[in-house]
Amino acid sequence: MTKLLEKAFKRASKLPDLEQNTLAKWLLDELESDREWDNKFADSEDILSRLADEALETHRKGKTKQLDLKRL
Repeated sequence: MTKLLEKAFKRASKLPDLEQNTLAKWLLDELESDREWDNKFADSEDILSRLADEALETHRKGKTKQLDLKRL
């Protein structure tokens, strides 16, 4: 455990039980959310790569147009 995390836990341990539980739930939820995002991005890497390849091929074939920012 890092010194900073140890310091945070030490400070949190002085909070009332309800606040400790709230903080613990928030932290666990955040860690789970991060894990889920990591999995989603890992699963989408092949799809994104394929889409990028398709877009480049479409551009090479001259089937794309310059973006006109004034028409957005």
